[in-house]
Amino acid sequence: MTLTWIVLATLAGGLVSVLVASAIAVRLLGRLLPHMVSLSAGVLLGTSLLHVLPEAFESGADSHSLFLTLLGGLLFFFLLEKAELYRHNHHHEGDHPHHDHHHGFDAEQAGRGGWSILVGDSFHNFCDGVLTAAAFLTDPQLGWVTALAVAAHEIPQEVGDYIVLLNAGFTRRKALFYNALSGLAAVAGGVLGYFAIGPFQALLPFLLVAACSSFIYVAVADLIPQLQRRMPLRETVSQLLWLGAGLGLILVITSAKHAH
Repeated sequence: MTLTWIVLATLAGGLVSVLVASAIAVRLLGRLLPHMVSLSAGVLLGTSLLHVLPEAFESGADSHSLFLTLLGGLLFFFLLEKAELYRHNHHHEGDHPHHDHHHGFDAEQAGRGGWSILVGDSFHNFCDGVLTAAAFLTDPQLGWVTALAVAAHEIPQEVGDYIVLLNAGFTRRKALFYNALSGLAAVAGGVLGYFAIGPFQALLPFLLVAACSSFIYVAVADLIPQLQRRMPLRETVSQLLWLGAGLGLILVITSAKHAH
């Protein structure tokens, strides 16, 4: 039954985020994306600090080792993002007049960038699947909360990826198809995680902390900086309400678990 839940959760997390991202009309992105970013940040921080980390530390594993894992995870994702920023560095057609590239060179580079995005996203989704499996093997409710957090941070990312693929020359149908295919990597990671992690239960707390390091880094380094800009009081209040909604959702789930 646990394997079925893992497959369903990773399938939902991998495909739902892609479908939501592609279903939103481009003209609505400007209005909806800031709300999704705020909500996602709240869900990620709430899941990490209020649900998953306490579960890991209550397992009885050595706290110093768990904190070291958290630190190592944060540094790993920092370096991974640096590598991605370097790999995705590009320029637009004609913005460097001294570059003697043939006409259409930048379009070719954009196309390659699109495939690079898909490969990197597939790897990311695969790792999310493994971490979701680790959460389910610890506790089914924890697994669903983790799957929710994964989906929450995937939606804004998939919106960005979808736009990048369109700009890289993909048709809307192809962008949706390849993005969905990339999302299925989460299912592969979940199934592999179920069979690979099962015999090594002692590693589960450390995998949960690794998941938290991913969530915390995405929230603090990627999402919250997007919210740190001058804006009218009304927009600031809206931002805080959506952030609070994400935290409140996790608090309700956590409270329901401790009530049983």
